[in-house]
Amino acid sequence: MGDSDATPQIRTARPDDLDAVGELTLEVYVGEGYIRRSSPYVSELGDGARRAAHAQILVAEHGGAIVGSLTVARPGTVYADVARPGEIEFRMLAVSKAVRGLGVGTALVRKVIEIGAAEGFAAVVLTTMPAMVDARRIYDRLGFVATPERDWRTDAGDALTVMRLDLPAA
Repeated sequence: MGDSDATPQIRTARPDDLDAVGELTLEVYVGEGYIRRSSPYVSELGDGARRAAHAQILVAEHGGAIVGSLTVARPGTVYADVARPGEIEFRMLAVSKAVRGLGVGTALVRKVIEIGAAEGFAAVVLTTMPAMVDARRIYDRLGFVATPERDWRTDAGDALTVMRLDLPAA
């Protein structure tokens, strides 16, 4: 098996990864049409350094490049939009189109589940958009369940779906 077939390495982002994290996130969210270029959210998506100062960023490294990332937010912190006490949240999952299908997104989400369980959280929560079909397949496959009573809308009126995965009790 060559290096290009190897499973991506999942790790916490280092300072020298943060520009790549921001670029990848914008490439996915803006480049693929999930977020309008004029949205104020664009500057937040592109600012890996700000995210890293307030949350944990996980990256997937494959072939020496950052090919995936997501932001892990503990409840009560700047990046926790929907996490309630006892829940750990992740946001901004981005996987390069070039490596989709290699399990990068699944590996990143599994790492959050591991972190949540290790830190004693009762559940992992996330917010997704109906258009994010590939991501939704990952969430469904891993057992996340829609919680419609927690769904919300952006300031621009875009519908967002909240999903939750209960973690086994410690």
